[in-house]
Amino acid sequence: MRGVAFDVGVPGFVLAKTAGKLTDSAFFGSLSGLSIKDLPEPEIPGPDWLKIEVLQSGICGSDIGCLSYSASTAMEPFGSFPAVLGHEIVGRVQSVGGNVEGFSSGQRVTIDPMISCATRGYQRSDYCPSCSMGRHSTCERAGEEGVITVNGNVLAPGVTIGYHRDLPGGWGDVLLAHKSQVFAVEDNISDDMAVLVEPLSIAMHAVLGIKSNPQAPVMVLGSGTIALATIWALRALGHKGLILSQVKRPHERVLAKKMGATEVVFPGDSANEALLKTGATAYKPIIGDEVYAGGGFSVVYDCVGNAQSLAQAMSFTSPRGKIAAIGCVGKTRDIDLTMLWARELRVHGFVGYGLEEWEGERCHTFEVVHNLLARTEAPVADIITHKFPLRDYCEALKTSGNHRESGAVKVLLQPGSPAR
Repeated sequence: MRGVAFDVGVPGFVLAKTAGKLTDSAFFGSLSGLSIKDLPEPEIPGPDWLKIEVLQSGICGSDIGCLSYSASTAMEPFGSFPAVLGHEIVGRVQSVGGNVEGFSSGQRVTIDPMISCATRGYQRSDYCPSCSMGRHSTCERAGEEGVITVNGNVLAPGVTIGYHRDLPGGWGDVLLAHKSQVFAVEDNISDDMAVLVEPLSIAMHAVLGIKSNPQAPVMVLGSGTIALATIWALRALGHKGLILSQVKRPHERVLAKKMGATEVVFPGDSANEALLKTGATAYKPIIGDEVYAGGGFSVVYDCVGNAQSLAQAMSFTSPRGKIAAIGCVGKTRDIDLTMLWARELRVHGFVGYGLEEWEGERCHTFEVVHNLLARTEAPVADIITHKFPLRDYCEALKTSGNHRESGAVKVLLQPGSPAR
């Protein structure tokens, strides 16, 4: 099989931090630890597993952060390399283990890439507390080897497919998945919609977790896939109140409106004016930026995750309001936390997906998203702006990484497509 594999190491880190200032090749090209390789095709490790042919796979901001060594090192112990990247996946079942029911060869599926105690080979009675409660995205064995063996090796540590030595991700021809990770795609869901189920589920998990008043004004910070997915999730779950979206570029404004935003603003004066419309009053300290009192948004969804977005979220959230941290916040500097305590704000971090309480039932976030995609018929596939065959992975990564110039939002790799 072919796969775009990445290996983490000190030389790559040094190169990224030096030559990366001059050339993208330090991140994505011949100078990096990334390359397309012919790899041994993985074999199903047990009767509860499936082998899946990849149709297409998304490039995520976390992938760019990993390749550029700009992400926090705090998650490094919970991955294993070299790894075939890619965790946003739609594929077609190639073969199934003897204990797998409900799936057959040729069936389209999406993959929950998070690795749980079940994936690691543990019996239900031995699940960690997170997996026992259906919150496997925070599996407490992520830093440990598993029980099962894959291709003769004990399953390496790792939190997700795509950053795992033994479980190749979607930037390759085939992958392995435990039956608990696989979800059928109905005929009325296109491949482009299906490949977005994973990022849509990240947003859906956060919106379900916040449980905001459906009439209250909320704000979504960010112009990438997760921010647009959050707007969609709010509307799909019945939010009737104002949704203020803050983006940076005109084409992102169009997409935010398509997903259901009431109003779209750019950072700076237009965002501040929107805050004042909620009833806020601006005050100017002797030194420093304006601060606000009154009005504000009951929930601010921070889908950026940097010092500026967190500071804005605290400034724009109403007293006793909530901040949902969905962007992959890493190290930040010089954040003024005054408004956190002065307004009694609650900050809630979200990762991945899991079992949700939805319409009186307990079901996986992927199932919620799949059902709502079919109901709402929202144009979520418009989030996809570029597609590349796997062989052109370097160009695809440059397009995704330089989104300010390329206009990219979601970029896909298609292993089954020929090189151009």
